[in-house]
Amino acid sequence: MMAEQKTGRDFAAAELQSVYQDLKSTPSGITSEEAAKRLAEVGPNTIQKRQKESQLKLFAKNFISLMAILLWVSGFIAIIAGTTELGIAIWCVNLINGCFSYYQQRAAQKATDSLLKMLPSYTKVLRNGEPQQIETSQMVPGDVFLLQAGDAVPTDARIIEATSLQVDESALTGESVPESKIAAYHAGEGQFAESNLIYAGTNVGSGTATAITLFTGMATEFGKIAKLTHNQRRSISPLQLELNRLTKQISMIAIAIGTAFFIAAIFFVKYPVAQSFIFALGMIVAFIPEGLLPTVTLSLARGVQRMAKNHALVKDLDSIETLGETTVICSDKTGTLTQNQMTIDHVWLPSKTYDVTGKGYANNGKIQYQGQDITLAQEPDLERLIKVAALDNDTEVQMVDGKAKILGTPTEASLIILAQKAGFDLTQRQKQFPRLKEFPFDSERKRMSTIHQIDSQHARLCLKGSLSDTLKWCPYLLDQGKIRPLTPEDRANIDRINQTYASQGLRSMAIAYRDFDAQTTTDQIQQLSIETAEQELVFVGLVAMSDPPREEVFDAVKKCHEAHIKIIMVTGDSTLTAKSIATQIGIVSDRARVITGTELDQMSEDDLSAALAGEVIFARVAPEQKYKIVSTLQARGEIVASTGDGVNDAPALKKADIGVAMGKMGTDVAKDAADMILTDDNFASIVAAIEEGRAVYSNIQKFLIYILTSNVPEAMPSILFLFSRGLIPLPLTVMQILTVDLGTDLIPAIGLGSEQAEPGIMKQPPRRRDAHLLNKSVIWKAFAWYGLIASAISTFSYFFTNLQNGWPQVPLFSTGYNYREATTMTLAAIVFTQIAAVMNCRTQRASVFSNGLFSNRLIWFGIFFEVALLATLVYTPFLQDLFNTATLNGRDWLFLITIPIPLFLIEEARKFISRKIATNTH
Repeated sequence: MMAEQKTGRDFAAAELQSVYQDLKSTPSGITSEEAAKRLAEVGPNTIQKRQKESQLKLFAKNFISLMAILLWVSGFIAIIAGTTELGIAIWCVNLINGCFSYYQQRAAQKATDSLLKMLPSYTKVLRNGEPQQIETSQMVPGDVFLLQAGDAVPTDARIIEATSLQVDESALTGESVPESKIAAYHAGEGQFAESNLIYAGTNVGSGTATAITLFTGMATEFGKIAKLTHNQRRSISPLQLELNRLTKQISMIAIAIGTAFFIAAIFFVKYPVAQSFIFALGMIVAFIPEGLLPTVTLSLARGVQRMAKNHALVKDLDSIETLGETTVICSDKTGTLTQNQMTIDHVWLPSKTYDVTGKGYANNGKIQYQGQDITLAQEPDLERLIKVAALDNDTEVQMVDGKAKILGTPTEASLIILAQKAGFDLTQRQKQFPRLKEFPFDSERKRMSTIHQIDSQHARLCLKGSLSDTLKWCPYLLDQGKIRPLTPEDRANIDRINQTYASQGLRSMAIAYRDFDAQTTTDQIQQLSIETAEQELVFVGLVAMSDPPREEVFDAVKKCHEAHIKIIMVTGDSTLTAKSIATQIGIVSDRARVITGTELDQMSEDDLSAALAGEVIFARVAPEQKYKIVSTLQARGEIVASTGDGVNDAPALKKADIGVAMGKMGTDVAKDAADMILTDDNFASIVAAIEEGRAVYSNIQKFLIYILTSNVPEAMPSILFLFSRGLIPLPLTVMQILTVDLGTDLIPAIGLGSEQAEPGIMKQPPRRRDAHLLNKSVIWKAFAWYGLIASAISTFSYFFTNLQNGWPQVPLFSTGYNYREATTMTLAAIVFTQIAAVMNCRTQRASVFSNGLFSNRLIWFGIFFEVALLATLVYTPFLQDLFNTATLNGRDWLFLITIPIPLFLIEEARKFISRKIATNTH
């Protein structure tokens, strides 16, 4: 078999000498010349990024959406209809919106790129028989390299030598507990379980190792999975589908209205066909909401900004609204639902059980007995346990910028924090009791022990390990300061306690020791083997630990339940731990079914679909199995958000409707595949993002109502002109329509896009896929309620102004100052009815006062802006000529100011009655 055709497992099972031969290498590595040849042949040791769209294509996409095409066509129609200014203005809006959308996408892309972390920059490699630091990207198969605690593994490699090596493989396996690695081969169970193989993208928790590179770059396991995600295509987002549907609906409505008026103009008004056609085109343009697309874009952009403040980086604007539709969240446990900081909760001794307060890698608690703080000097058995556990330890806990950083394993870190909570001076004791010998932890015996000089004549072996692998070597027990034989009753009691902790999702660890008599010399201690040293042990007690839930996750889970969002925990941890955490934080009840990865492999899609209908937890699941879970959920019609941090999570992240990667712990492949990156790795941030997504959709619907509302009074003048057969001059000019659509309406509409979530939005079910932006409620409010009222008031304003100038004794003015005054009042009345409309649109059911009348400053700024713009058009001479306006007097302004308040109060009364009816119905 050629070396190139061999798999990692083939290399793992082979004799080391055979590995050297296959890779044409030696224990001292390869030469620099040979490395250069291989680098030219296999390429750099880097993970290729998913090929991104060219910037030109990305830019162009913002101008060819259905809504954008509708605006291009509308502008063209406006020009044909003789309203060149309107057509050019519509095109300008389209251009500005497209440029802004592109800018937002580029900003999100840059923020994402800044979070992506490449493989380690430098690695210590043996070249020409000498150790040297080289760039990781320059490593090739056959390179021999050195690792120590804290290093990232740069390539897939076979271990040559290892001392107390533990590797965090969670990026590949999802398993939070570090794996022990040794030079000898043991196949292990499952993928990546070989004892002598290490993988690119994982991290060394403790120990040292020398290894030989087997695969680099895209040939590594990390690279193979990255390649899978590159081949997956992202489907069109629900929001884009909905906007496409909305575009078609608006187009159909506009064309239907235009056609109706075209027919009416020919057969009722007896207009010439050419003039009727031009008139119909004008009506079509009037019903196209030119400001909708920029308002949607700006609303989504503000949503992105708000979510960034809440630790969620969204890569695509459209993804925000998809979050609001989410019906299921598939969440990891470690680091997302929990703190990823092992904490000792209980210490069990034969005579007493102690509780330990405080969570995480910080000295923020106490050791208590029956609720009272203890003094270590008064608890000799507890002091012995802590002393043994602290000395038999290779981990450091450092504080960096106020945050804990561990150099070693989480389990040992929790023991160090326990010692600190007890007031145990670890540094002083390590100097006082120097280490003489060490027997590193390995996955076979599941124990670690160290021998220390206790005084000038005695040495002590300190040991920790799994209970089953420790207790069998313990003929003795420490009980209230005395050593006595360990009886069968003691063993049964210890097993019972251990099972109790396991049922609570706690991991327990046994602590034991052995004192060597004065006759045992230092030389004899150095000659001890594991078999001769780890016997005749004295059992001291158990420590029970857990990875505690994040404090904020309880409220987040409660919000999800109220919002009818199902949470499914998918973890690599044990079934007991998974169920304990899931029930503790309220994800599921005790009746939930736990499905293991092995069971999942054997389940058909129908069986899995049936299981997903109920309460379910997935434990001992490999990250790549998430893809099957996500796919089945989507086949059931669910909108799925899936979290992940490892490279094997990437396919599921890509498949999910919303892929959520971890910003702190996540691999660059996971971040590249995801739609959203959590900069704090916190489940609560997902829930906050979902709430923001719901608010965004609700706000889009609100400003859709607002924008469509003004179309009715804009169209009414043309209707009056047509059906009066020209007796009623156009009460509103084209430039005045443009003033409303692209001037006075725009900022208030954007303000609606910034409106905070309506009270109770997270107590409603997710939006159904068959629910649409333009529904009966929107049409009724925009056209039959707000729109008709605005039309009546603006039309009244037009005739009232004419009445003051002598109508009906004289005909309605069609030119001159009096005509301009009448059209100005029509425009002004529309602006002031829109002030009422924007306030009314702030909530759909709740009272505006419940959201805070003055809480949305942008809306109030928009109101000020539209009044100021109106005043500018009214009082600036050259603008008066351009927009066909005239000066308004004090009486006119007094009338206008009185318009919004009664309209606002009437709508508040309608909402109040609607809420009462809904309450009585339920």
